[in-house]
Amino acid sequence: MTDEEEGAHGGPGAKKSKRKESAADRPSTIRDVAAKAGVSVATVSRTLAGNYPVSAETRARVMTAVDSLHYVVNVHAKALSGRVAGPIALVIKDITGPSLAHVAAGVEEEAGSRGRLSLVCSTKGDTKREDDLVQLMREQHAAAVILVGGAVPDDAYHRRMAGYAKALDSAGSRLVLCGRPPLPKGVPATVVDYDNRGGAFQATAHLLTSGHRRVLFLGGAPGFSSADERRLGYQDALRAHSTPHDEGLDTSGEYTRKSGYLRTREALRAGAEFTAVFAGSDMVALGALAALREAGLHVPRDVSLVGFDDVPFAPDLTPALTTVRVPYEELGRTAVRLALEREVGFTSDDHVVLSTQLVIRDSVRRAR
Repeated sequence: MTDEEEGAHGGPGAKKSKRKESAADRPSTIRDVAAKAGVSVATVSRTLAGNYPVSAETRARVMTAVDSLHYVVNVHAKALSGRVAGPIALVIKDITGPSLAHVAAGVEEEAGSRGRLSLVCSTKGDTKREDDLVQLMREQHAAAVILVGGAVPDDAYHRRMAGYAKALDSAGSRLVLCGRPPLPKGVPATVVDYDNRGGAFQATAHLLTSGHRRVLFLGGAPGFSSADERRLGYQDALRAHSTPHDEGLDTSGEYTRKSGYLRTREALRAGAEFTAVFAGSDMVALGALAALREAGLHVPRDVSLVGFDDVPFAPDLTPALTTVRVPYEELGRTAVRLALEREVGFTSDDHVVLSTQLVIRDSVRRAR
């Protein structure tokens, strides 16, 4: 029997062949790199960490060995030992929403510019999943966990957020609330928000100064911080321009195209009198536009329309949508910057509010 035949039948050759195969297939270790480069394991570790002076010749030998062996650093092990910078975790309700996608883009851009990995997680609105993701990111030694999206600032919310903040702080991480209600002083968290109330005031005031006195407001769900702030801005503008608040024109619903369509259609069918619509989001404005067209009304000739967010499609609508620009990407960048500045000992503001801006396009005309 030949060696090959013996191996095929499970003889000594087979054992030898298996030993060779397993050795060849196993991942390379730092000891393999050291042996190939002809240096110590400590030298390889220092070279890869970049935190100790190593000669150019030694560095070249180590990196050549790393490349030839396809060596991959065990990042998890390094994180546990505190020798690698933790990632930035972004936890959002829905990754498909255009506004939240821009926050994610800002987080990724800023994290990347600072040499950090960014992780994006979606909760689908499930608080249990949010709990699990925050705990997972704590275990993974994330430098910061950024929670994005509106919330109802009730006692349960404050308890959950305070729990997150304290648990992350104890692990050397930082909770950042982005576009969420702030927490009481003393809770170790950073808040990055934008001026919902001021933006809504600008939008409504633009319609009022254009001569409109009957403005249909398609607001968000009551209780959510961003929706409540936008409603207050709408009402502030009415008072500032001595215009009565008509509860019949002040509606609530989801920030979706369908909601905007149904609420506008219902107002038209009910015979509500209005010459302008202020939609609480651009997606709502898109639905309102469809309902107005279905009713044979032209924007802005018959009804003026203003949105909120300034999502990418806003200038491409017909007519181009007048709306309130929210600096979503800057929100993401600021969240990362503040968290990492605090990590290295810089004193940062714990509550930052970014400004919003009215962008005037073609969907508003003076009332006749």
